[in-house]
Amino acid sequence: MNNDWVQPAGFDRPRQRPGPRHDGARAAFERLLAQADVRLDGQQPWDLQIRHSGTFDRVLGHGSLGLGESYMDGWWDCERLDEFICRALRAGLDRQVRNPALLLLALKSRLLNLQSPARAWQVGQQHYDTGNELFEAMLDPTMSYSCGYWAQQETLEQAQRAKLELICSKLQLEPGMTLLDIGCGWGGLMRHAAEQYGASCVGLTISHEQANWARQRLQGLPAQVELVDYRDFNPDGGKRFDRLVSVGMFEHVGPKNYRTYFELARRSLREDGLFLLHSIGRNRPGGANDPWIEKYIFPNGVLPAPSELTRAAEREFVLEDLHNFGADYDRTLMAWLERFDAAWPQLQQRYPERFRRMWRYYLMACAGTFRARDNQLWQLVLSPRGVTGGYRRPLR
Repeated sequence: MNNDWVQPAGFDRPRQRPGPRHDGARAAFERLLAQADVRLDGQQPWDLQIRHSGTFDRVLGHGSLGLGESYMDGWWDCERLDEFICRALRAGLDRQVRNPALLLLALKSRLLNLQSPARAWQVGQQHYDTGNELFEAMLDPTMSYSCGYWAQQETLEQAQRAKLELICSKLQLEPGMTLLDIGCGWGGLMRHAAEQYGASCVGLTISHEQANWARQRLQGLPAQVELVDYRDFNPDGGKRFDRLVSVGMFEHVGPKNYRTYFELARRSLREDGLFLLHSIGRNRPGGANDPWIEKYIFPNGVLPAPSELTRAAEREFVLEDLHNFGADYDRTLMAWLERFDAAWPQLQQRYPERFRRMWRYYLMACAGTFRARDNQLWQLVLSPRGVTGGYRRPLR
């Protein structure tokens, strides 16, 4: 097993043991799935193949957490789990199977600061420090861990390079400009901006693995990586950048910190600058992170609704452009799954079988949420005072 990977609490805890088989639970489960045209032990690729009779009580009693954990434990299988999740969401099954954990998470996300400075490094340790070997195998050569742009692209690398180019063109980058990347990941965007546009870049991350990797691959370029929480960067506003970008990081900020985040962005941006924010989001406000995602993938994460995003940003910025291409995340996630599966013969020497099932569930379940249009992907272009004469999105 990879010694750098931090296992979520309870990952190796003894699995739940079912009581006597409960035919009533199976019947209730079948009735529920029938609304989504999903069957137990059926012939369609999205049908569930039941390996353990305890699955029904576990899912009905624990909702999405029970569904994900029972899959990890091998209690059921599904060839097209992505399509099963899409059908379940389209049929509204998630609203029919609720569990106290979801309500508790919703309350905690509103009342507590789950993304406090003390907690900020947790997601870096649990997820982004899982191991560069894993992400190298799954991602494209740019190491872009966010939605690709599949307008006319055929491969994952083409889609990710198109996304990087879309961002830089929306920012109207020019040679000699300075760029601050809040949540820079492995540095792929900074490398593109430096090599293709002649920009000088600074990137922020809370992942040690990402920082080390990015520093190596950015050697010789006008780009530097700082291992720092965004709240601790540029506190006096002494550093001003021509352009700001933040890709796939806002999901970790949390409602209690939205104002702090946009204040940092505003004091770090020149008066005539542009800020591009790229974030996953949900359709309506007030929800919480999925309990399974919260426990195993992205602890303390919260997806913003459009109203939450714009309300937080409008204190400091003018909204110039809003672009939704969330459907492209479905294709991105399935491309990552294909690469992950192909690399598993090598990865299995460092990760256990339960990790493989966990990771496949993560990728396919998330693909299903985007296919069902339950989750979205937004790019916002913001300016401090409004672009004189108006902003024009590049046609691509």
